[in-house]
Amino acid sequence: MRSLQRQQFESAGQHIASLIDENRETYCIIDAEMNITLDCAFPVFALVFCVINKQEYFSKLVPVVQKLKFDFWGHDQVILHEHDIRKEKGYFAELRTSKAKRELFMEQLSVIMADAPVQIITAIIDKQKLLSKYADPFNPYELALRFCMERALSYLIRQGEEGKQVHVLLESRGKKENAELELEFRRICDNECRWQYSKVDFQKIKFEHLFVEKASNSTGLQIADLVARPIALQYLRPDQPNRAYDIVKEKILSRIQFP
Repeated sequence: MRSLQRQQFESAGQHIASLIDENRETYCIIDAEMNITLDCAFPVFALVFCVINKQEYFSKLVPVVQKLKFDFWGHDQVILHEHDIRKEKGYFAELRTSKAKRELFMEQLSVIMADAPVQIITAIIDKQKLLSKYADPFNPYELALRFCMERALSYLIRQGEEGKQVHVLLESRGKKENAELELEFRRICDNECRWQYSKVDFQKIKFEHLFVEKASNSTGLQIADLVARPIALQYLRPDQPNRAYDIVKEKILSRIQFP
């Protein structure tokens, strides 16, 4: 009896998986690391799309990230925020006490980033140039979102994803900011963007957005967060050594700089 129940359960699971796989082949994760205002405390805004096939996401990327956390902390509730790692804050404060442990952690994290099966699409908005060139410029996030979604659409269609559903995970930034971003996201998806320089049919892909808190333990958002600042810094200081950027630069499918 139990054997029959197990077979029925496995058969049902396979059927559900096949239904999901039919229309949901790609997992698209987006993270915006820099601030989204026009103040020039940080002179550029970088938006990063990390695009990954969902099978590779949960079978390759998630396990190695989880193992890293268990190896160093004994649990998986550590969130890999680039700022916290760089400043050695929170869980990463203990890396200050042992140079060998810190070097080992950074080495293993670098391997994960180098092997991560992601394609990176990024837009860098130079806020100072934007303010100088336009009297009433659009929000940098809106500009970057349009640029990146356009490149993502083109890439996904080339990969045979046309007509399929793609989830876009956006870092939550507050009720007001989320509402404004959601409106712009829907405009883009409905081909009603307030500005455009080329005709693009975004309805060829079923983009679905989801706002995720920064404290969420999403592996994909953590990976995207880790690459956003190095990409922005490479734009600002191209002659400065940037090992984090060097590790992922071969994964950059498209990079847009504006204006």
